[in-house]
Formats: sequence, C-alpha cells, structure tokens
Amino acid sequence: MKKRLRRIGAAGLMGLAWGAAWVPAGALVGWLMVGELEPEWIGGPLYAGFLCGAIFSAVTGIAVGRRRLDGISLFRSGAWGAASGLLAGALWLVLVLTSDPPQWWLNGAVVGALTILSAVSGVGSALLARMAKQSKWRSDCADVA
Repeated sequence: MKKRLRRIGAAGLMGLAWGAAWVPAGALVGWLMVGELEPEWIGGPLYAGFLCGAIFSAVTGIAVGRRRLDGISLFRSGAWGAASGLLAGALWLVLVLTSDPPQWWLNGAVVGALTILSAVSGVGSALLARMAKQSKWRSDCADVA
C-alpha cells in the first residue's frame, strides 16, 4: 500500500512540475495571439501540463519497472512523453467531440501541441533527473542526513 501511495504522489509531483513549466509558455502564446493575458491562458496549460505529467509518470513507471528516470534514454523519455500527450489529447477529443461540432483544424492543433510539449517535457524531465543525480548539491544533502 505504501509503495502505491508513493507512486501516486510521484505522479502528482511530476504533474505539478509539468504544469508549472507549461504556464509561462501558454501565457506567452496567449499574450502574442490576443494581446492581453486572460485566465484561460494560465489555467489551460496548468491543467493540461498536470494531466500530461501525471500520465507520463504513470506510463513510464509501468513501462520501465524498477529503473529510475535518470536511467532511461532520452529517446524513450521523449517517446513516453509523446505518448502521454497523445493520451491526454485523445481524452480531450472525446470530451470536445461529444459537446461541440467538430473543428478538425483546432482539434488537430491541440492534440499536436500536447504531443510536442509532452515529448519535450519528457526529455527535459530525464535531463533534469540526470543532472540531479550528478550534482554536488544532492551528495551534500545525503551527507547531512
């Protein structure tokens, strides 16, 4: 039970990290497109980043088993990130297509953006994990504990 709760917590933290990283990009795109900053340009990337990050953590945890994120190749990390973006995009498509008439160019743009951002975030997460493993700060903190 403890292991399962730890994995759920790790997925939530990964989602929060991705959401925090996606908000500035969404705010910049919204400001460039509309000319002003509105709440949906902050909330949309935050929720999408959280969902994609949590899916990435779950899918990667299932796929690689006991290995840590710093032991996965950058290509695989990017591939699992793209898969999480596709899964989140498919969920978004199901919700949108049941309520609104199809606008294929908009739906394709959203799913494509989710996939690309998730792939980049997956590679970035693996790079950060590798940097944290090699950093002097982490070894100093281990000496204190």
